[in-house]
Amino acid sequence: MPPNRRFLLMRRPQGTPVPEDFALVTQETPALAPGEFLIRNHYASLDPAMRGWMDAEGNYMPPIPLGAPVRASTIGVIAESRAEGFAPGQWVMGLNALEDYSVGVAGGFTQVIDPAAVPSITNYLSIFGAVGMTAYFGLFEVCEPKPGETVLVSGAAGAVGSLVGQLAKIHGCRAVGIAGGPAKCARLTEKYGFDAAIDYKGKDEAALSEAIAAACPHGVDVIFENVGGIILDAGLMHLNLHARVGLCGLISEYNTAPRGCRNLWQLIVKRAQIRGLLVADYVDRFAEGAAQMGQWAAQGRLTIDEHIDEGLENAFASFMRLFAGTNDGKMILKIA
Repeated sequence: MPPNRRFLLMRRPQGTPVPEDFALVTQETPALAPGEFLIRNHYASLDPAMRGWMDAEGNYMPPIPLGAPVRASTIGVIAESRAEGFAPGQWVMGLNALEDYSVGVAGGFTQVIDPAAVPSITNYLSIFGAVGMTAYFGLFEVCEPKPGETVLVSGAAGAVGSLVGQLAKIHGCRAVGIAGGPAKCARLTEKYGFDAAIDYKGKDEAALSEAIAAACPHGVDVIFENVGGIILDAGLMHLNLHARVGLCGLISEYNTAPRGCRNLWQLIVKRAQIRGLLVADYVDRFAEGAAQMGQWAAQGRLTIDEHIDEGLENAFASFMRLFAGTNDGKMILKIA
């Protein structure tokens, strides 16, 4: 079996992760047991949720054990197989880890994918993966927008947020995005078709609230929340009656002590609702979502950006882009 480079979690990050929390090591790849197959990982998805998996408490998934490779969604090619239905040379996608080789098991999370069915194989980690399905089902099933309504998206230049804004426009809504810096805000309106963009940098909660009021003069019907903190609190002050808030992420609080939401009372005033969303709830409907997203993409109605860094040795720096906001599009690490 080939040697295997693995990006291991060595200690629980305290606040913002540092390089010393991890180690890149080379270990032997174990021999396959019956029903197993060996995946040569080519690409890995880097997602903010991975930060939560590093904590001892875990969240919707158990914590990554210390000394184990950092869990990640990957796509790769089967190098060897002792499992029926998984043949060498097939492309597969699954929840594996940041490592050269992963051992898959029949009946697990890994599924065979067709590289000829998509413009780029990496699209299985963006528009046709968890990112695209989060945007699709999160907006339409959780937030339930109606044509003519205003949809406010935080983290709007990110992988999920950029798709949410475009989907809102396809659905006949007004899309307003919040992002960091003039370049990202320009991308929202010029590339993704948002009606307005708000730069959160250098703004306190009062200034953010003022900017939201200017961009959403008739209030906000839907908030698709990826950031939390003062951005969410500012948005809550502009809810319309019976507004919906879809809580997708709180990336501003992943590396700090949770600040909490201070303007929840607005849900009472506006008889609004806030609902958490997790893409795992819609796995059995992924084919439905992917088909619709694929149709819109083929029609030129969706723009998909992917930011691909190369090299397992750059896993830490690439992962930290998510928190610095230096990635342009879905953050993907090329391994092979």
